[in-house]
Amino acid sequence: MKKTQKNKTTPRKRKKKPAFSTGVQAFLLAGLIVVFALCLSLMIISIRSTLNKKPQIVSSEQASDYRENADPSDLQKNNQINTDDVSTPEASPQPKRPDAQRPAAQPPAERNTAPSRPDVVNSRETSPKNIPAASNTVTSKPVENKGTLVFVIDDAGNNIRELEPFLSIPGPLTIAVLPGLPYSAEAARRIRAAGKEVILHQPMEAIGGQDPGPGAIFSGMSSEEIKSIMARNIAEVGPVKGVNNHQGSKITMDSDMMQTILAFCQENNLYFLDSRTTADSVVPVVANRMGIKFAERNVFIDNEQNKDAMLRYITGGLTRAQRSGLSVMIGHTWSPDLAPLLKEQYPLLTEQGYVIMRASDIVK
Repeated sequence: MKKTQKNKTTPRKRKKKPAFSTGVQAFLLAGLIVVFALCLSLMIISIRSTLNKKPQIVSSEQASDYRENADPSDLQKNNQINTDDVSTPEASPQPKRPDAQRPAAQPPAERNTAPSRPDVVNSRETSPKNIPAASNTVTSKPVENKGTLVFVIDDAGNNIRELEPFLSIPGPLTIAVLPGLPYSAEAARRIRAAGKEVILHQPMEAIGGQDPGPGAIFSGMSSEEIKSIMARNIAEVGPVKGVNNHQGSKITMDSDMMQTILAFCQENNLYFLDSRTTADSVVPVVANRMGIKFAERNVFIDNEQNKDAMLRYITGGLTRAQRSGLSVMIGHTWSPDLAPLLKEQYPLLTEQGYVIMRASDIVK
């Protein structure tokens, strides 16, 4: 008997499951759409930005083409208007161009600050607004006179080394030379050669009894002795314009002694400058009574021999000049910082309105 074969059922093939579920596919598709939308938005923004910038680029190129092709004379005219900063009713202000594009032209500062070159002023367009601007750079208005200053330097004759710096001071200066010293005559000669004024620095007795030096006048001397001493001293250092006292506080308090001294000055056409070594000086009273030309010291510059202190004393002299019109200031050759200080101050004082004179210019 044949064995009946059982029909074996063939196993069904299992269907392959999709790699991604339908939900995942939908999510990815939505993501792609979003990305595409973002890219599209960015492209639109970029195109709009490019379109917005396009007019500026065109404007810049047009300006560049204008500068390259324009007539140089036109550029020169525009630059002149810009640099001069001139505004007129007929012309509106022109926009300033970069410095690299400007043709070479004279800077306005050089033209405005050169008052000695009228051709530069005349080369500009003549308009009512240009003329005052140019005239402001010229100091045409005279400086106000603040007073007269007289600087007198005492004690020359000890040596030439101390004297030399004073001879190069750029202006009027009166220098008083002591008699009877090794360099008295030579000092006087050099002072005159330098164009400065020489006077006799006449030694006189002081209250304190200090030694006034050679050729001095002492109390108790006769009129003949006084005149003889003064004549000998002037012969050594003369010719001189006047006389002032070295020390002499005791003599300048004595009316009789001063009458003899002033009479000698009158006979020899000399003025007398009172150094005011004492507040009790009788020189003004006697000189006025006799009709003698005289002047008085107002300030000693170098009581303290440092620059700051001397500047303070000079400042005091300036205040007096402003108040009364005149200031006579005395210094000494042995102050090492005085000559450089005066050399520095003379031009400044003149610019400020002070008039510097010799002592002979102010005696009355």
